[in-house]
Amino acid sequence: MGNPFVHVELMSNDVGNAKSFYGRLFDWKFEEMPMSDGSYTMIKVGEGTGGGLMKNPIPGASSAWLAYVLVSDIKAATSKARSLGASVMKDVTEVPGAGSLSIITDPTGAMLGLWQPKKA
Repeated sequence: MGNPFVHVELMSNDVGNAKSFYGRLFDWKFEEMPMSDGSYTMIKVGEGTGGGLMKNPIPGASSAWLAYVLVSDIKAATSKARSLGASVMKDVTEVPGAGSLSIITDPTGAMLGLWQPKKA
């Protein structure tokens, strides 16, 4: 499979409650990451695809999980998604030291993240 799911992110309206719930439910561990536009929490799940937890940046939206798919060229993949009828919710954005992401909404209304790791 050329484009696997690589990260799952919870955009929550109550970060503290979400940490408490998922930490107790699954024994997940959390690691705080300072970000320029607020704090971000990495979710350490042990084996398998890990994730992140952040305050929901979409005003009025409910808490939701967002999956990210690995791409080799974030700009090309975002452009291709747009040409196929997707809306770009967040254009290509660099995550310092880690890579770049974008968030699209497919023609059916489902959101999906695209992720390209930083090139060595």
